[in-house]
Parts: sequence; C-alpha cells; structure tokens
Amino acid sequence: MTEILIKRAYAEPEESDGYRILVDRLWPRGLTKVKLKIDQWAKSIAPSSELRKSWNHDPDRFAEFARYYRSELNQNSAVDEFLEQLDQLPKVTLVFAARDEQVNHALILRDFLLEQLNHQ
Repeated sequence: MTEILIKRAYAEPEESDGYRILVDRLWPRGLTKVKLKIDQWAKSIAPSSELRKSWNHDPDRFAEFARYYRSELNQNSAVDEFLEQLDQLPKVTLVFAARDEQVNHALILRDFLLEQLNHQ
C-alpha cells in the first residue's frame, strides 16, 4: 500500500518524503526546480483554473470546493494513469503551494487517491 503524505512547497524537502509530486497547476512563486526537488509535476490532476479561482481559498467554502474538485477528479482521465503509477511507489508526498495547511486541495486529493487505491 502506498503511503501518501502532503507537504507545502515552501517546507524543506527531506529524504523521508519519498517520491515528491507537485500537484498545483502553477509553479510555486519564488521556488526553483533545484530548491523544490520534485520528481514529477502532476498539473493534470490539480483543480481546474476556473475552480481554483472561483474558490479563492475561502475556508468557509471548502466543503463546496471539495465537492466540485472530487467531481473533477472523477471525470479526469489522467487520474487512472496517476493511480497506476502511485500503486508502484511505497511513499509519495503531494507537494502544494497554498499557505493554509488545513484548507487546501492537496488534502482532498490525498483522501481521494487513498480511497481509490483501497478500492482497487
């Protein structure tokens, strides 16, 4: 079973992160490829630009955002390929740039991916 962690892009990369995947559509402001130390950039499974902009990281609308994002993930053909890849890795860290560690799309994505992996 793949272990899936989440971590802010601005936190120091660590060996214990395992395979690091950036899960944002936009590159984190002010970070270089060397500093970020990611193994993969999975733009295709990030929330759509329209959804991200309409939510605007409003904590009061997080449940609504989660519903729409899960709907996007369920209809996203890239998710199946991503899940196959994850299934081959022992530990993955989903890297995100949002400031709020309690309210962000990586939390939703991690839960969604774990649910899918458990149903395979």
